[in-house]
Amino acid sequence: MSDSQAKRTMPRVLISLLVTLVIGAIWFYVSLPAINLHNTGFFSFILVLLLIYILVFMIALGVDTGSQGIHLRDYLSFAKNQCKVVVILVLILAAIFVVGQIISAPVLRSGTYRDLLAVDTGDFATEIEQVSFDEVPMLDESSARRLGNRKLGELSDMVSQFEVAYDYTQINYKGRPVRVASLEYGDFFKWFINTKEGLPAYVTVDMVTQEAQVVRLSSLGASGMRYSPSEYFTRDLNRTLRFRYPTYMFSSAHLEIDEEGQPWWVCPRETRTIGLFGGADIIGAVLLNACTGEHMYYDITDIPTWVDRVYSAELICDQYDYHGVYVNGFINSLIGQKDVTVSTDGYNYLAMNDDVYMYTGITSVSSDESNIGFLLSNQRTKETTYYAAPGAIETSAMASAEGVVQDLGYSSTFPLLLNIGGEPTYFMSLKDSSDLVKMYAMVNVSQYQIVATGVTVAACESNYLSLLQQHGISVNVDEDSEIIIDQSNISGTVAEIRTAVLDGNSWYYIRLEGSEVFYAISATADQNVVILNVGDAVTIQVSPDATGSILDASSISAGGANPTQPAPETTTTPQEDEADTPAEE
Repeated sequence: MSDSQAKRTMPRVLISLLVTLVIGAIWFYVSLPAINLHNTGFFSFILVLLLIYILVFMIALGVDTGSQGIHLRDYLSFAKNQCKVVVILVLILAAIFVVGQIISAPVLRSGTYRDLLAVDTGDFATEIEQVSFDEVPMLDESSARRLGNRKLGELSDMVSQFEVAYDYTQINYKGRPVRVASLEYGDFFKWFINTKEGLPAYVTVDMVTQEAQVVRLSSLGASGMRYSPSEYFTRDLNRTLRFRYPTYMFSSAHLEIDEEGQPWWVCPRETRTIGLFGGADIIGAVLLNACTGEHMYYDITDIPTWVDRVYSAELICDQYDYHGVYVNGFINSLIGQKDVTVSTDGYNYLAMNDDVYMYTGITSVSSDESNIGFLLSNQRTKETTYYAAPGAIETSAMASAEGVVQDLGYSSTFPLLLNIGGEPTYFMSLKDSSDLVKMYAMVNVSQYQIVATGVTVAACESNYLSLLQQHGISVNVDEDSEIIIDQSNISGTVAEIRTAVLDGNSWYYIRLEGSEVFYAISATADQNVVILNVGDAVTIQVSPDATGSILDASSISAGGANPTQPAPETTTTPQEDEADTPAEE
């Protein structure tokens, strides 16, 4: 190139660079790619900028880019002659990208993919204790979402300006399984009006009591949440993270609260451990105070114990699938498939030892009807244990439970696997069309035709243990003792029937002749109660330890000439107030 050509070209180069940098800055501000060679989005970002530079340079030199007489070879010739450095950079990036994909491929690195997740083997009978139902979630996320939205709707000063975010994170808060969600602005104009004060509250839903609460930050002595995904510009959560940690790759951030109730965004930091783009894993997390913007990065081993989730359930399932599929190499995963296993389509969460564990079933890759075991994985530490528990797949258990209440149209939540009486047992909630929990179900894993339901967890457990014994299965509380769950049959003649509707369920209160005790049972628990009349002979099944003037019954049947146990007598009568006492039929 002559000096005169260089003098004419240099200003156009500078103009092209300036325009490209301006476009790149705007694009970076919007798309926020991590400046990291492990991030495929970074390659796309740089490649497009280089192409933009070539296009702008062509325009600056006066090349008619819209002329029909110019063909692809003309553009390539121009790029070769005028933009050699840029073309070389494009080729280098393309080569790095292609090589990175190849060296990250499972076909070459199946053993490394298999070892992404360390899986211990445990014994269900000795290691999985019978948990208290105060630690077992009774709701799924959709039910929690419905309760949280309804609670916010009761607050007139908030519902017109804010909405509840879609994601509800399950955490342990003060020893209770809780789901928590932030608020978000209703729209841009509501953001503009309220952004100075920030989001004033967050929502919690107790997964056991099903109580939703809107927690105002002012009651905690804190200001509003000024950093969240619903903010705009510099206070947007993702933009805040990118400008403070430009080289970090983050998985989805989620809201948690510490033991003082202060809201924090937990932002797990991702890396790639296989080649350039394979083997996604978590190596740490940034904790960002949603109110003040205070932030700190922790390595994975140093994350505070109040944080409950760093590894997402999806990541753990993906890593287990690599572990199960490539257990005997890549070729075996395609041909023969000896010992190949995968996680089932679904997962749930269980609170244990003040941590949140992800549960999912494990099934053979060649079978879709049964499980061979299940995983429990700590979402803070990724400590994962496999427990052998052959039996029905979760969807089969859900179908069994739904079949018992098919006339009511209830749907089942994804089950948890619990130790009930020493037996691996699926526990699930049954919801109506409004996502409200109406009943509970327990299904035996190995014999999924054993299905018990109840309108309370206690009633469901009692019915389930009774069914186990009827099928000749012993019920144990620990290794050294065995308990016999029995229910007493009380027979007599119906003297009085009262009814009431409680929480959308029809309840019947039966009094037998010669007794003042009422036996309470819902129509969903036993439909026989609907057709009873005064004067019918019946047999009612109740717990032998039950006391009081109103006793819960688990079943009722016609007949009862030879009572196993006489109807108890008492001078106490049910309290008759307008709110609680069923009206006489």
